Amino acid sequence: MDKVNLSEKFSLFSEHWTPKIISELNDYQIKIVKLKGDFVWHDHGDTDEFFLVIEGTMFIEFESETMELSQGEMYVVPKGTKHRPYAHEECKVMLIEPSGVVNTGEAESELTASNDVWI
Repeated sequence: MDKVNLSEKFSLFSEHWTPKIISELNDYQIKIVKLKGDFVWHDHGDTDEFFLVIEGTMFIEFESETMELSQGEMYVVPKGTKHRPYAHEECKVMLIEPSGVVNTGEAESELTASNDVWI
């Protein structure tokens, strides 16, 4: 059993929009990701999506409003809700989602990341 140091894990990669798995909890994966710039509009039809901002500020755009999340704040996007995350400056985020979830949901994009990448 090893503890996980988030600062150390974040220091191991520099690319944006590529979630990395740092642990598992039952059938869920705990991931970290660096965000910067705009992501794609997408939804996840089968699961909610959990965002916890570790460092920086991110935004989640919905069809009728935009939510701002800063360090220490979290939000759960309900399944089936169309949304688009973005960040003006680099933002470090933790995600918790079922194993096998694709970061772009059903949307095909050049930002679709490889699944099951451990760090």
